[in-house]
Amino acid sequence: MKAPSFLSVSEVENVCYVRLNRPDVRNAFNPEMIDELTETFSRVGKRKDLIALVLMGEGKVFCAGADLQWMKMMVNYTFEENKIDAQTLFRMFEAVTFCGLPVISVVHGAAYGGAIGLVACSDYVIAETSTDFCFSEVKLGIAPAVVSSFILRKCSLAHVMPAMLSGENFQTSDAKTMGLVTRICGDGEGPQQLASVIAMFKQCGPEALRETKKLLNEVKTLSWQEQAERTSKVIADRRISSEGQEGLKSFLEKRQPSWRQS
Repeated sequence: MKAPSFLSVSEVENVCYVRLNRPDVRNAFNPEMIDELTETFSRVGKRKDLIALVLMGEGKVFCAGADLQWMKMMVNYTFEENKIDAQTLFRMFEAVTFCGLPVISVVHGAAYGGAIGLVACSDYVIAETSTDFCFSEVKLGIAPAVVSSFILRKCSLAHVMPAMLSGENFQTSDAKTMGLVTRICGDGEGPQQLASVIAMFKQCGPEALRETKKLLNEVKTLSWQEQAERTSKVIADRRISSEGQEGLKSFLEKRQPSWRQS
């Protein structure tokens, strides 16, 4: 018998939509969902025919963090079991962060604990005005440890430390100030805003999008000399690529590039 899926995955016009699909438990993580997310982002990210990957949550909230049954299991884990469990979660966030496609998340209702990790790993985040955010780990006597690596890739310590230490709830406007959210929209307007963001991404060269994301993920880890070499190579490669040639020629000839005509 096939194991139940905790994700709903579909494709429309070269965009892959991944929906967290456990609305009865507010899309909370369990080990099976974590494995599915890791596999899906790793696999779909390799597709050259797609423009972007959209992450959403079914039901009333985006994601409420850890599943209650999973938390009950954790109580009896040994140190080694907890460490393996945490490393599995880290690999999920890593798969989202380094997915080969731009990741657009649409966040509504609530994003608690590890769900904010998914938000931080996304490249473009649309969040509805009344979404409730919370690093709730400290209230449980634990720490936002695994998510911290991914949060601090995007946000300054000064912005997130108060929220991580206090465990207090914060709103979408605060999440935007922190750097977690890209665009705020009214409640229920997420799908409409998503359509305009996807249209914006479709204006861009598909290869250029993937190469830009890859470069931005790598460049901060390189020495200054390595940055000079890497960035010079990327722009040289892009200029002589078929897509780069088409983009430059279409601009000079005052016409639409081929990827906007399909």
